[in-house]
Amino acid sequence: MTASAQSIASDLLSWYDRHARELPWRSPPGAPPPDPYRVWLSEVMLQQTTTAAVAPYFAEFTRRWPDVDALAAAPEEEVMAAWAGLGYYSRARNLIAAARAVSARGAFPDSEAGLRELPGVGAYIAAAVAAIAFKRRAVVVDANVERVVSRLFALSDPLPGVRKAIRAHTDAITPSERSGDFAQAMMDLGATICTPRDPRCLLCPLADDCAAKLQGDPAQYPVKAPKKAKPQRTGTAWWIVRDEAVWLVRREGKGMLGGMRALPSDGWSARVDGYGAPPVAGEWRKAGVVRHSFTHFDLDLVVMVLTEGSAVPPGAGEWWPIADLEQAGLPTLFAKAAQRALA
Repeated sequence: MTASAQSIASDLLSWYDRHARELPWRSPPGAPPPDPYRVWLSEVMLQQTTTAAVAPYFAEFTRRWPDVDALAAAPEEEVMAAWAGLGYYSRARNLIAAARAVSARGAFPDSEAGLRELPGVGAYIAAAVAAIAFKRRAVVVDANVERVVSRLFALSDPLPGVRKAIRAHTDAITPSERSGDFAQAMMDLGATICTPRDPRCLLCPLADDCAAKLQGDPAQYPVKAPKKAKPQRTGTAWWIVRDEAVWLVRREGKGMLGGMRALPSDGWSARVDGYGAPPVAGEWRKAGVVRHSFTHFDLDLVVMVLTEGSAVPPGAGEWWPIADLEQAGLPTLFAKAAQRALA
């Protein structure tokens, strides 16, 4: 480790000791590391999701399932319902599978290689858990770290191609001791000081070492490739009511919103345009359109309400009391569709 890299690590850790964020899944700087379960759970939840959005879900999950064995024993439908609203539902399915794998072996693996063997655990989560929970030296790179390092070294190649260089530079400045605190310090720096817009360079502990600041425009980093326009898809969801209860189905275990309760729909995940046939005969009224953005496409979902006709849909499903619909754990798309139908 070069003298410059040592200086960067030392300055950042000194700053972190004074300014570390208080988060429910963390231990304070210098304290014993947190339970691996809490680190792993938080990192799974935080993928592509903000800290503010994750905090109440983390609190509820750890209240209901305080350790990995409790989560492993939980019915899958309860976990999926508790996850509703966080999005990226494959994370929840992998969460259950990983919890069961850890419970079966008796403990979390304490190395990056071992952690990578768990369902849904990629390079980032494995490194984060190894460094933060097990005090292993690991190179932890999330979006905040990408931004800090790309500015620190003025890396001008665009994402995603520059990620190999970002990792190499992060490796060069990651210390052997306190690498977990170092990783969390980098995350905090990116979240609070080295922000995407209007970075607060006057408060940055690494300002004197920052090549982008010396150039005069750190906000131009990381350089991003032009965004491709998302395809637009359309579909239909059907609202069928009987005796103050609405008909809900469970989506296939794999694919979009897999395993989640939902309103019946026409397979919009594979449709580009057009609408499917209703599940039952009758008089239908259009209640409106719900617009929702997924990672790879935008969706306009037409909500149709059955006003008169047969209310015995084919196939598996359940009548769910409308008064208790919030407990059904509908994903955001179908929660919005339900609100539109009720309105």
